[in-house]
Amino acid sequence: MSAILVTGGAGFIGSAVVRRLVASGQRVITLDKLTYSGSLTSLKEVEGSENHRFVEGDIGDQALIGALLREEQVSGIMHLAAESHVDRSIDGPGVFIETNVVGTYKLLQAALDYWRSLEGDVKDAFRFHHISTDEVFGDLPFDSGFFTEETPYAPSSPYSASKAASDHLVRAWHHTYGLPVVLSNCSNNYGPYHFPEKLIPLVILNALEGKPLPVYGKGENVRDWLFVEDHAAALETIFRTGVVGESYNVGGKAERTNLQVVEAICDVLDERRPLADGRKRRELITFVTDRPGHDRRYAIDCSRIERELGWTPSVDFEQGLARTVDWYLANEWWWGPLRERYAGERLGKA
Repeated sequence: MSAILVTGGAGFIGSAVVRRLVASGQRVITLDKLTYSGSLTSLKEVEGSENHRFVEGDIGDQALIGALLREEQVSGIMHLAAESHVDRSIDGPGVFIETNVVGTYKLLQAALDYWRSLEGDVKDAFRFHHISTDEVFGDLPFDSGFFTEETPYAPSSPYSASKAASDHLVRAWHHTYGLPVVLSNCSNNYGPYHFPEKLIPLVILNALEGKPLPVYGKGENVRDWLFVEDHAAALETIFRTGVVGESYNVGGKAERTNLQVVEAICDVLDERRPLADGRKRRELITFVTDRPGHDRRYAIDCSRIERELGWTPSVDFEQGLARTVDWYLANEWWWGPLRERYAGERLGKA
């Protein structure tokens, strides 16, 4: 059976994709550098599966990628490997350029060399799926507008700029060299196995421990929230049925202010595990100085993928958040060691 190479497959979204594909019987080669946010424990469900192979490695290692593609007769690549935390990109943009831009370039080169070596139906079936973010589109007013596939790029942070650059490289390798690519841009993800530096897992764990819940500014910034397992389903759909050269926006139709998200987490945890001293967790909310260049609002128009490929979100925000909180309550074995290494220190104040 031909294999799919998933880069960044030990990360948050990547591991959800790997678990989904392996469970369906698809043979998967997971490549991950295992930086701070990647963990083999996120792949525990597929450990020992005959149709899964894990390789520790860097997308910038062109020789390694080329060898893997040939040895495993890879039929396509789902490229999720990326540095993705805005606050970290403010403090140290260099690694974002190296991984997201240079790494994607080297991966594209390896994929192009391999694709050119294929023939017939195997060559026709090959796909390079590049997974990106809605942050490449920049900022939206609070009261109007949505990102579509035609929205001009206007990235605000070093992170979003590096992802925008990688998007442009992928399109260029298609238009110039003919590499068969599809692209997707997603809204904010949440769900199980999310490294506890991002808003929702950080707030869940702080609230669970009765610690302050930091909210940037007044908490008015708006994001569209997408449950990670819905995103994994969308990515498989795009990979298998998306039109070569096209891009698809994936959103959860769940716009919330950051403050609304934090308050919702407080309420779910108060119901499931009340604090011993009787306090309500909303009392733990603490407003902190906003980060530099904080975009006001992101909102995805995902009508194209719904109309053309038949994908829609399967859970609403309340259902997804409850499932996420329940997962963290039941899986301290996963997040406990990570919490010891990163307890939520403030980053990106430069």
